[in-house]
Amino acid sequence: MSARPPYPRDLVGYGPRPPDPRWPDGARVAVSLVLNYEEGGERSVLHGDGESESVLTDLGGGDPVPGARDLNVESLFEYGSRVGFWEIMALLRRSQVAATVYAVGMALERNPEAAAEIARSGFEAACHGQRWVNYQHVPEEIEREHIARNVEVVTRLIGRRPVGWYTGRPSPNTRRLVVAAGGFHYDSDAYNDDLPYWVDVGGIAHLVIPHSFDTNDSRLQRGGDFSTGQQFFEYCRDAFDWLYRMGQAGRPRMMTISLHGRIIGRPGRIGALERLLPARALAVLKQAIELERDTQRLDAALAARLPPGPLTPAGYARAYAASAPRAARLAQLEAILDIGAALDRIVHHASLALVVRLARGPAHAAGLGALQDFLERGFAAFRATGGATEFLAVIRLRESQLLERLYAGEPEPFRGIEP
Repeated sequence: MSARPPYPRDLVGYGPRPPDPRWPDGARVAVSLVLNYEEGGERSVLHGDGESESVLTDLGGGDPVPGARDLNVESLFEYGSRVGFWEIMALLRRSQVAATVYAVGMALERNPEAAAEIARSGFEAACHGQRWVNYQHVPEEIEREHIARNVEVVTRLIGRRPVGWYTGRPSPNTRRLVVAAGGFHYDSDAYNDDLPYWVDVGGIAHLVIPHSFDTNDSRLQRGGDFSTGQQFFEYCRDAFDWLYRMGQAGRPRMMTISLHGRIIGRPGRIGALERLLPARALAVLKQAIELERDTQRLDAALAARLPPGPLTPAGYARAYAASAPRAARLAQLEAILDIGAALDRIVHHASLALVVRLARGPAHAAGLGALQDFLERGFAAFRATGGATEFLAVIRLRESQLLERLYAGEPEPFRGIEP
């Protein structure tokens, strides 16, 4: 009786002992933005296929048209390459956020200007198949040819070799063929973890960086479970917040956000992506404020400018002016986050915290804790709304109450002040 072959699936993974990936700069969560460039590589009789495309369109889950073009589907895909791609690329550039581009070879060949934009961006390039089709039943020799062609097209048009692979609808042969082709750092045809992991492919150690269907704008297509960009924003925000908490607890993870020009690039949806980028970056801002608040050099500069005796409006103004170096550094984050006046008010409060600590001494440590608690609630409100109006109103009220009490010389100016 012959032995049964080993079960090919891994249902265990890292289990209760996930490794520390040691993300750069001690980050608590690594976020990967992926822009799928597919438009022009989908099924079409123009491309030699026997039917039209029917997947991932705003027409919902209709059937493909056999033996003929579906002009509505074609037009919806064209929006992605004509408009949506450019909107997303411009937004990423303004936000100074990098991304990985999953590039379908045939799609790039039909839009060299888009390929040139990807080249200029410096974004990481990965292959997304020569065609945007289901490779489940594609013969192995044809899939092998498509892999080689996809690599050649990306390298020629973008000017650098693709480092990753993601088919999306792979065949049982895909990973083996990708590894055999060589030159790839990873593939992402998996959805089974929040951390990268290694697999053995024919005796070769191969890295898998899982992709995501849940933090994916594909859920916004007609018939999907998200009907508005706000729902997509809230879901991604909640995923990030949970993973960030896990990182704080010593279990850092990663998060992939997948984008399509013909979906999130629409006017009614792209605002969700714009709101999402600063929501992710607020954790960096908060950390910077915490670090800057404890900078001894700025403490000394503030202390040198504090007048003796009770803190007066003039004394506060002179001390706050000494915080300009910190404000200048945080202004660099303002340019990245584009939250303008909200950030200015946060900087103002961080400065106020330093002034209070230096002017009043250790007795006001509890007051600093109260201010930090207020800022954290403010960050939560900012993430929830995606806008600064409500946050600013609360901060202005809190600030006026604090200043009045400080000017009056009250011993516990923070007590009883609630936003």
